[in-house]
Amino acid sequence: MTTPALTRLVDAGSFIRSGAETAIYVGVPDAGPGAVGVIRARFRMTVSDDVWVGQVSRSFPDATLRLLTGVPRGERALELGEVRAENARLVADTIRGHPDIVAYERVYASEERTIAQYETAEQSLYKFLWRSSLPPEFPVVVENGEVEFDLTATREQFEAFGAGLDEAGREYDLLSVVHTEADGALLTDRQRECLTAARRQGYFEVPRECTLAELADSLGVDKSTASETVRRATARVVADFLVGGRPP
Repeated sequence: MTTPALTRLVDAGSFIRSGAETAIYVGVPDAGPGAVGVIRARFRMTVSDDVWVGQVSRSFPDATLRLLTGVPRGERALELGEVRAENARLVADTIRGHPDIVAYERVYASEERTIAQYETAEQSLYKFLWRSSLPPEFPVVVENGEVEFDLTATREQFEAFGAGLDEAGREYDLLSVVHTEADGALLTDRQRECLTAARRQGYFEVPRECTLAELADSLGVDKSTASETVRRATARVVADFLVGGRPP
């Protein structure tokens, strides 16, 4: 049965270019019957050629364009954007001169970084996300015609989002995904115990101050169990770090 969120997503605007299907469900654990939980994921998609940020980023493929915050206002969107590039001023001037950009005001500028507030007639990013019943999360990062953004949703919303992308034939990459249980815990009690012991005993030091066998013995488990638990817990912590924040 088609969900309302999926139906709205299929009708989304042209911000994302149509492309090949990619499965979204791999690596997302089943939270179990009745569990709510939250999924945090990072996506990469191709920006449509007719969107100004796609045009500018392709003209300056080494530049990083970051949408720090934005909100629709009438027929336009009011945004605060950042440019990071060796020729940041030139990139910023190109943005300011684009026909879809109006009321451009630079608030900070250096050789490699600029920040500006502006209005744009382009609202397809917000339509794309809101029609999926999900609010935008900032920053949104665009490099060389590709956008990366984070999404936080329940499993049901997440699966509807992915199904809508696939049904619409939209091209995307799922870069990372973290499932957090309903109580907000990233790790199980056993995973936390294993990581704490590993850190305390110097398992993560270079060179290591304890072996896997010694760690397993201190935890009262065999080596394979200790290895798998530490590996899974470490993967979740790393994925949560990558999804949860970007360097300033």
